[in-house]
This record gives sequence, structure tokens and C-alpha cells, in this order.
Amino acid sequence: MRIAVIGNGIVGTCCAAWLQRDGHQVTFIDPLGPAEATSFGNAGSLSPSACLPVGMPGMWKKVPRWLLDPLGPLAVRWSYAPIAAPWLARFLRVSNPAEVTRIAAALRGLLAPIFECYEPLLQRAGGMSHMRRSGCLYVYSGREAAAAWAWGMNLRRRLGVELRDVEQEELEALEPDLKGRFRFGLLAPENGSTPDPAALTRALFAQCERDGAVVVRRRVTALEARGGALRALRLEGGERLEVEGVVLAGGAWSGRLAAQLGARIPLETQRGYHVTVESSNLRLRHTVMAVEHNLMVNPMAMGLRLAGTVEFAGLKAAPDWRRAEALLARGREMFPHLDASRTTRWMGHRPCLPDSLPVIGRAPAVENAWLAFGHGHVGMCGAPSTGREIANLVAGRPPQLDIAPFAPDRFRRAA
Repeated sequence: MRIAVIGNGIVGTCCAAWLQRDGHQVTFIDPLGPAEATSFGNAGSLSPSACLPVGMPGMWKKVPRWLLDPLGPLAVRWSYAPIAAPWLARFLRVSNPAEVTRIAAALRGLLAPIFECYEPLLQRAGGMSHMRRSGCLYVYSGREAAAAWAWGMNLRRRLGVELRDVEQEELEALEPDLKGRFRFGLLAPENGSTPDPAALTRALFAQCERDGAVVVRRRVTALEARGGALRALRLEGGERLEVEGVVLAGGAWSGRLAAQLGARIPLETQRGYHVTVESSNLRLRHTVMAVEHNLMVNPMAMGLRLAGTVEFAGLKAAPDWRRAEALLARGREMFPHLDASRTTRWMGHRPCLPDSLPVIGRAPAVENAWLAFGHGHVGMCGAPSTGREIANLVAGRPPQLDIAPFAPDRFRRAA
């Protein structure tokens, strides 16, 4: 089957790679090159443990204070507040214990096979060096501080995540650079990371090209359907591209085209920032999540990456680089000895849905289009299993995990 994959970030690229394993002919359509958007600047975590949604029980008490702080962990630009308000209301509605438990179980199912789904793709691409399985440390100022997050960590454990208590002496032996700042941690040994998320994505993309994928650097402007099936795509400039199937994996830019396929999805961009400290003198061996700082720290090939925070301001507003500077300030607080003389900064668009679950499934209005977007904070983690399940759907095979929680029509049913 001739299948157009709209989007060449990590999700679209994994979908294409799995489709090619079934013998399909793939055409990538994206105005950007591979990994030039969100897949370039994420924190690089490959974490089966990252199954908790963004919205957690009790968060509603903190949101008003956060919204008053333009550099806080969750910020909404006032000019965008009327647009973001309905989305935030849905987000808070599902941030209760029962819904969070349901959502976390679904995410655990999606993320648990990260490595088994990446490995065949990276082995074929000669890119196994882009994936490491060194574990993740969740660190706290002490056991008392960790108790504030115990409900979520215990939920992870109930879902099969291995988390091992690490007392101060062992923590400082595992990561000497944490000495003096943190006195307790939890080690997630099954977790991993990538030293370069863009390089990982581009390695898979290059293999797709070697396996015959065609690349079209254009934007899709419209979809042409007839008789319950998608027949062609209209591209920028008026060109028409006939297709036998389409996978929509355009990240935060997917909403308009999804609506043309009969799926009205409450898709938002949670704008994320990072700072990469190229001059870092630290020798971290694990990805470190400083829970109280809301800061993910990952040693990468290009330096130490500091990432976190959520901003609502839409797809067009200019970056607020003060948010990146705030990340660097938190990094210096964590590591007073950090050499931050050379840094780079970045802002990108996480495609997010109120329930923190991506959309994975067939489009409602046509029989030959499939949706794969909305992975939020876990795009690198959820991409390979998403690609495998899209390939299963296209082939008519039974899914290998429960994809019902990711159904494209779930928001219409809820309404």
C-alpha cells in the first residue's frame, strides 16, 4: 500500500519504519526536515516508568498560584488564557484519583515495551548507540519531601514499575555530583535515555529513506475523500498527491487535518523549553529527575540538558526566554559547581491532550487514515510502540496492547 506519513518527528518516523517492515511504500510529508521540531529538543528520556499524567490529584489547588507566576512550572500568557481555559477545565476534570489511575495504566501499557519496539528499528539502522539503559534517579531533599509524591510513586509500583529506595550514602556513590543537595532518591533501573534525540530520529529516518521512503518537503493543506476513503492530499502550491492510506503524525500541528478526517481533538501545545550546558563539568551517569525542582537533567552528547515547565501561548507566539533562564537557575541551584559558561536554549511545542494520552487509531470518517499524535511529554518514549500498533491496525492484525484508551473518538463519547 502507498501510505503518506504526515510528520517526520520521532512518532511519524517510527510509524513509517514499522509500516516498511510490512512492505508498505512510504512517503514522508513535512515542510521541515526530520527532528527539526519537538523531536530535536526534548529531554531524551526513554522511561517505561513515565506513566503518570501531567494532571495529578490535588493539582487544582496549586494551579492558581502557578498561573500568577510567569516563570512557574505551569504558565498561561494572559492573551491566550481565553483559548486555553476550556482545555485546562478538561485537564482538571480528569486529575482525580480514579481517572489518574486509569490513565496511568494505559500509559504504562504503551511505554513498557519501549526497548523491545526500538531495538529492531535501531538495529536495522545501525543506531543502537543512540539508546542507553542506564536507569533514572528521582531525587529529593529528604524522605520527608519524597512523602509528598508517594501516592504517584506507589501507583507506579502497583503498575509494575520497579522503584528502589536509595539512601543518601548510596545516592552520592551513584552520582557524586549530587552530594550535599539531595539525601534520598528512587532508582528506576528499567529506564533509559538517548544521548541525542535528534540523532536517534534522523538515524531511523535515514534508514527509511534507504528502504525506499520518498520525502516531500511541503505542507498538507487539504484532504480529498470519496466514498468513505481518502483519495488524495492537497499540498502547498496546489499539487495533488494520490494516496492509498495516510498516517497523521504531525504533532501539535495535527488538529486541523484531524478535523477533516472526522476527529475533533482538543489538541493543545504545551510549549517546553530546554537549556543545554555545553561546558558542563558534571559526570552524571543517570538521567536525574529533581522532583521538587520540576527539572529533568540528562547528560547528552552535546552537554547537560535541563528541561521542564509548561507554557500555554499557542503555536505562533514568540518564546519567552526567561523560562529557559529559570531552568538554568534551577540547574545552578542543584549543582552550585556547574560550569555554565557555554549554553544553548530552545523552545518547542509538545502536542498535548487533557488526559495526557495520545490519539492512536483509525480516523472516524474514512477507512484508510490513521491518527498518531498527542504524545505530550512522552513522545520519545511512546513513539516505537505507537508505530508498531499503527502498523498492526493498517494490516488488520490484532493490537499487541490495549489501544482502546487512545481512541480518537473518546472525547466525543465523553461529551
